[in-house]
Amino acid sequence: MKVTSRLVDLDTPTGPMRTHVWEPAGHGTASRTWPGLLLYSEIFQITEPIARLGVRFAGEGYVVAAPEIYHEHEPPGTVLGYDDEGKTKGNAYKQRTSVASFDAGARAVLDFLAASPRCSGRLGTAGVCIGGHLSFRAAFDPRVAAAACFFPTDLHTGTLGEGGRDGSLARAAEIRGELMMIWGRQDPHIPFEGRVAIQRALHDAGTFFTWHEFNCEHAFLRDEGTRFDPEAARESLGLAIDLFRRAL
Repeated sequence: MKVTSRLVDLDTPTGPMRTHVWEPAGHGTASRTWPGLLLYSEIFQITEPIARLGVRFAGEGYVVAAPEIYHEHEPPGTVLGYDDEGKTKGNAYKQRTSVASFDAGARAVLDFLAASPRCSGRLGTAGVCIGGHLSFRAAFDPRVAAAACFFPTDLHTGTLGEGGRDGSLARAAEIRGELMMIWGRQDPHIPFEGRVAIQRALHDAGTFFTWHEFNCEHAFLRDEGTRFDPEAARESLGLAIDLFRRAL
């Protein structure tokens, strides 16, 4: 289906957070409501590949909202490049942003979606890289019925955010919705031992989850650059869409 896009600025304790919104549009959609989806980006914020991902999800019948996770460090609309400078900035901001700030941003977007007249009130979340970790944390909110976490970084080390002690994995039992974990087996950021530790923690916590591994590198979902794997991206996105259709 066709999709419209708009920008909103959501209030957070660390200032306005520019958020990109994509919604179903076209004939027969005006009077309908749709599940809401909080979409988290990589460390580079809302790049063209992330925007295309947002459009893809919206086209499947979701109100999608993607926040600029570094709103307290950069002006609205800032996109970091897929280069060494962008990587250095993105990783530095990841360590300078408190976990409390990340969590406040999640609440702001979930509140926005829940209050939207276009949203049915059913909420899910998806994210890639740091966004996969932030989606995991967003699922602590009992309103989140499903979360698709693509190659979430720092989850096995617990080093997300200022101070490097996020405690995310230790809180896995708080996730009440269905969790989907998607990995690249050749991802150097989340090695085999790290994935084993995460799976064991989810099992021990009694989390309701599925687990999928592909013979791919980190960021294989990003539809530009040498890491992109079109077949694995198609299959993994299909898994996520099936999850949201089932749970939302």
